[in-house]
Amino acid sequence: MQETTQIYGIRAVIEAINSNEAIDKVFIQKGLHGDLSKELESLIRKKGIHASYVPLEKINRLSQNNHQGVVATISPIQFHNFEELVEKVMATKKEPLFLLLDQLSDVRNFGAIIRTAECTGVDGIIIQKKGAAPVTADTIKTSAGAAFKVPIAKVDHIKDAIFYLQASGVRIVAATEKTTTVLYDVPLNHAVAVVMGSEDAGISPSILKAADYTAKLPLLGEIESLNVSVACGVFLYEVVRQRRV
Repeated sequence: MQETTQIYGIRAVIEAINSNEAIDKVFIQKGLHGDLSKELESLIRKKGIHASYVPLEKINRLSQNNHQGVVATISPIQFHNFEELVEKVMATKKEPLFLLLDQLSDVRNFGAIIRTAECTGVDGIIIQKKGAAPVTADTIKTSAGAAFKVPIAKVDHIKDAIFYLQASGVRIVAATEKTTTVLYDVPLNHAVAVVMGSEDAGISPSILKAADYTAKLPLLGEIESLNVSVACGVFLYEVVRQRRV
């Protein structure tokens, strides 16, 4: 298993981006100046790579090497092009199943979800470039290697991905407690994309509004919510159950 790789130095990061390495995130020292840093920032914007501007102390913690104020992480996996993935799946599957993750932040939850997605036949996982949990060595380990088997695509905005999927004939089912509809009453035996939200805030209101269905799980105890990876498993296996009937 490949560990998440760190690269440091402005020129090294520029070369990695130009070589189409799977750059997950770039950390840039606040107040960094110079032609090379401007070239890097322009390239990051052009490629749609997520960047964080952080204090020098943060950069020093990330790397003890001659970082020149820039450190980047390379994902252990190669991400898929979203539109190409959707087109390929829609052309080959009668009832495709996609999974969209809105701002999920915990890498172990991410790994557990990827593992369940592989077991339930998910055709592709879509995450947002900014704010989503990265694919790290911990993600790979928790997924039991499933991260190498399920295609994962990054998009600028989850809502745009939803509109594209809907235009392709996919119905969107968003998991939320802010609804009266129980999951078991939602028809899932067609092209479906399940949306799961973040651990703390759930799914953003604009995405809930864009969904074709909102659905919740019945909770019979006193605790008001399930862990997101557990809830995701229930949603995905309900899709499997309905398609076996």
